[in-house]
Parts: sequence; C-alpha cells; structure tokens
Amino acid sequence: MAGTNQFNYDDLFAKNAPAPAGGGAVRRGKYDFAVAYPDPVSIPTDELVDSLKGALDEEGGDLALYADRQGYAPLREFVAGKLARDRDIHVAADDIVLGDGSGQPIHMLLEVLVDPGDVLLTDDFVYTGTLSQMRRFGGDIRGVETDEEGMLPDALSGAIEKAIGEGRKPKLIYLIPTFQNPQGWTMSLARRQAVVEISQKYGVPIMEDDCYVDLRYDGEDVTSIYSLDDTGSVMYVGSFSKIIAPGMRLGYLTVPQGLRERAVAAKSGGSVNSFASYAVHRYATGNLDTHIGDINEIQRVKRDAMVSALGENFGSRAEWSNPEGGLFLWLKMPEGSDLVSIRDRVLETADVGYLPGPNFAPDGASGRNYARLCFGYCQPEEIREGIARLAEAFEKEGVAF
Repeated sequence: MAGTNQFNYDDLFAKNAPAPAGGGAVRRGKYDFAVAYPDPVSIPTDELVDSLKGALDEEGGDLALYADRQGYAPLREFVAGKLARDRDIHVAADDIVLGDGSGQPIHMLLEVLVDPGDVLLTDDFVYTGTLSQMRRFGGDIRGVETDEEGMLPDALSGAIEKAIGEGRKPKLIYLIPTFQNPQGWTMSLARRQAVVEISQKYGVPIMEDDCYVDLRYDGEDVTSIYSLDDTGSVMYVGSFSKIIAPGMRLGYLTVPQGLRERAVAAKSGGSVNSFASYAVHRYATGNLDTHIGDINEIQRVKRDAMVSALGENFGSRAEWSNPEGGLFLWLKMPEGSDLVSIRDRVLETADVGYLPGPNFAPDGASGRNYARLCFGYCQPEEIREGIARLAEAFEKEGVAF
C-alpha cells in the first residue's frame, strides 16, 4: 500500500521526456476501422509453430547467447535476397539491420540524425507513428503538398528553398511512396525520379518507408526510390508486420555503412528477438510468396467491400481513395465537417472506430474533415454494416452531407 510520503519525480524528468501515455486497453469498436491491422484469420499460426519447432531443433541452443546486434544472419540474408528480387535493391546481409517492426529502425535513424529544431519534410498527411517519433526528437515537421501521384516536386523544391532561406536546411524527406498511409496513393515512377533529383540537387536525404509494398491488389509494381539513387542518399525501411503479423515485431533497414554503424549504436536492447526471427525466417523461406498471394486476395475483397459500401451510403456527399493496395482508404467529407469532435461519440453510439485527419497532419490540426478507414481487420459483411452505421452516425452528429 502506498504511503503518504511518496517520492515525487516531477522535477527530475528530462527536458525532452515525452508526455505521459495513457494506461489501460484502448477502446476498440466492433467495426474497427481505426488501426491498420491485417486479417486475423489469415495469420499462419500453425505454420509459424512448425517453422519455429524446426528452427529450435536445429539452433535452439543458441538462445543461450546474445545475438548479433544487426539481427539473425539467415533472416538478414533472406531480406537481402527479397529486396534484390522485388525492389531492385542490391545489398548484402551485412547491410541489413533487423528491428522491432519498422518503428524501431525509423526511431534509430531519427535518433542519430535529428536535433531539436531540425526541419523534417513529409507528405501533407502521413503516418501518425512517424510523426510522433519526429516530435519526440524535437523536429520541425513541415508537410509538403501532394496529389494522387505523391509529393509535388515544385512544392518540395519550394519547401527546401524556404528552409534554406531561413538558414535551416532540411535534415530529411520522409516518404511512404507505395500505398501511402493514410492517403492510399502510390507515387508514380516519374514522381519518384523527380523527388530523387531534387534530393540530390539540394543534398537532402530521403527516408523511404516501404512497409506496405507487398500488399498490391491491382496495377503494376513501381520500383523503389532506393533503386533510383546512386549516391547513397536514400534510407530504406521495410517490415514483416503486414505480411505475416504485427505481433511478430520484425522489420529492417538498409543504409550506407557510416549511418548504419551509428544507427546500430543507438539501437536499444541489443538484437531483435531471436525466437521470433527463427520462426519468421523458416516460415518465410518456403511459404511467404504463397502467403502474400493468399492475403492479397482476402484483402482485395475487403477493399472492394469498403469502396462499394461508401458508394452506397455516402454517394456524392463525400470523396474517398480507391487504392491499388495497402490497408486503408482516405475519406474526405465536405469542408466545415468536424470528424474530430464527434469521434468518441461515434465510437460509443455506433461502435465504429476511425482516425480523424489531424492525427496524420504534421501541424497536428489540419484535416478535420478527413478520416482514415482501415479495412484489413473486419470481414466484408462487417465492413458493409460498419460503413452504413458510420454514415448514419455522421448524419445524427450533423456532419455536412
């Protein structure tokens, strides 16, 4: 039992300590469109167990050792081969660092590159997890205008020149070029080439977050930004989270040697979990391509269900993306709509969860009439029911239609 004279840490917190995080389980709706979870039924649990057992039979004794800080070497070799085949990225296993999902590799790079006040350029709406990490390191995050092909080159040049004119050359450009989170578009090849040229012209490196690239349902693959650069100015991050399971917590990065050595030095906790690495390596080696094909068929149906349901229930009163892959759509309600103030009530009354636009805005305020809707977790009939309930809830809340 706590005494009356409890020690007070309030005056001891570091100046750059993050704000308190809430405790307890996050309230989730029955119709959970808030988080980009993959399909729960598709998680290959039996195969992962069999893969893990085989690995433990062969290498289980090595769990007594602390693993290489860059991660399990056979899995890094697999990643290197996959990147060469799928993304035209030709690096060795020693150029790969495994991390806890893609979030830890991004955190490592930001930690060794970003000082408080550094200008960081992103899309006008971008993944909230990376924005949170950029804020954690005190970055001055500036959104750059996009269209359906990605970041606008003229806007990017203008943002860089503006920062340089302030005596604050940007530290990096962060991009999710394929099935962008939350907007859903895929950056065209011409746009990727233009962004690389701008990056090289001004000497501002690119961080390419390619964690959704395998989730393609339609259209043709577009090569990686990394493959278009010959100067070593592109940092590449990927993940197994969306193609096997987020709970496995395995991702990776590849960057030039000098930066890699600094990033590894900043890596907390040593190597990633060897137990999970064994399972993912053995499973991925023989099964991953087939599994990706299977889950993409599942998710294609879910995407189509959400697009269809939005058309039936919102019609011409809203706009939304129709991505070629990924796990989410970007919904735009009419100007003046406020999807922030009503979110909790919609969750409570309609049991529908979503994330409003400001969660993805570099300024934390723009886009109150936008919402990201994720289709990966719910089943198609639940998606149809949930979108109908969402439209009804919006009308009850007086959202402009």
